[in-house]
This record gives sequence, C-alpha cells and structure tokens, in this order.
Amino acid sequence: MSDYNPPNDPLDIIHVDHEILLVNKPSGLLSVPGKGEHLADCLIARIQRAFPQTLLVHRLDRDTSGVMVFAQTPHAQRHIGLQFEKRYTKKTYVARVFGRLEPKTGTVDLPLIVDWPNRPRQMVDHENGKSAQTDWRVQRYGEGETRVRLMPKTGRSHQLRVHMLALGHVILGDPLYAEGAALEYPRLMLHSEELQLRHPDGGKGVRYRAKTPF
Repeated sequence: MSDYNPPNDPLDIIHVDHEILLVNKPSGLLSVPGKGEHLADCLIARIQRAFPQTLLVHRLDRDTSGVMVFAQTPHAQRHIGLQFEKRYTKKTYVARVFGRLEPKTGTVDLPLIVDWPNRPRQMVDHENGKSAQTDWRVQRYGEGETRVRLMPKTGRSHQLRVHMLALGHVILGDPLYAEGAALEYPRLMLHSEELQLRHPDGGKGVRYRAKTPF
C-alpha cells in the first residue's frame, strides 16, 4: 500500500440530527484508525472532535469516497447496525471501470474470502468464500472505459472491487487490483453516491446523496 497522506479537507456534512450524522468521506482517508500512530488520523476521529458522541456503524475503504452514516446515540447505532446486518439498507455506488462492460445490466454472484498471503486483498473462492452479490447498470461508455452504477446486495470487504475485477473490468485507479494503464489515475474511481435507510427515530425511509466527484 502507498504511504498514508490523507487529505485535509474540512468535514463535508450531508445531514445531522439527534440520532444520525451523514458525511461525504473523501478518498484517501481511513474510516477508522489503522494499526500504528501513523494511521490514527481517520474520519471518525475527525468527526468526534466536533461531535464527541459519534459512534461507528459501517466502513468505507480508504480509497473509496462518498456517503457514510454515523450514529449519535447507542440506540441509533443498534438500529442502523441491524439494518445493515439484515440488508435493509440500499447503497448505490458509481464507478469508472476499464474497458467496455457488457451487457448493460447484470448481477455478479461470486463468493469472496481474504487472500491471506496478499492481504488486504480479497479473492473469489467458490469453496470457502462468503456469499456476495452485486447488481450493475451501465450509465455510459467512454474511451476505453465504462461508467457504471453498482448496487451491492451484500457488504463484503472489497466486494465491488473484486467483482469488477472478476468480470474483467477492474475499477480505474485501484491501487490493489489495477495494473498498467488502468492504474494510472489520481484516485480509486469508486464513490458511494446514495444510501437509503430507515431513520432510527420512527423508522421513516430516508435517502442521502453525495455527488460523484469524477
């Protein structure tokens, strides 16, 4: 992995109330602290400086940007945590991938497991992997690339990155999985654009978005 030089952008708060806080996470910033003092700077630490009561609900990969929800109370943490566990939440990502992805819609259903000798890389493993499914829908084709919407049905580590790789269309700028021309981008071209969930106060369906920056 490359040296850790996280961006110093101010917090981009999408929504905050008495139960939840949603932030647009920048690419290059860890969601939670890594091992060692040099990996202590992370999104939750920055949020807790302004909102000390903030609790973690889920994570995004360091190099992925976009919508993340944090709890402001233990009740909200349990409530939303359960929604993620039972797959009641809906997440939509935008990615730019290498080559021309066809057909225009489809589903990847490939089980995933950590690639131990090469961790944190993950890999497809039909015998020991955990079930993982991703729906995709092409938005448009570019020169040697495809812009695609990805809707994960499960939340495995690196799921979208490995599923696209398995289709032969690695996500552009991916420091772990891309090679050659596909790697020569300023960042991982993967962004969590929309998150739908039920509000922990009353259970009403709510939707939050963060515009894709690429």
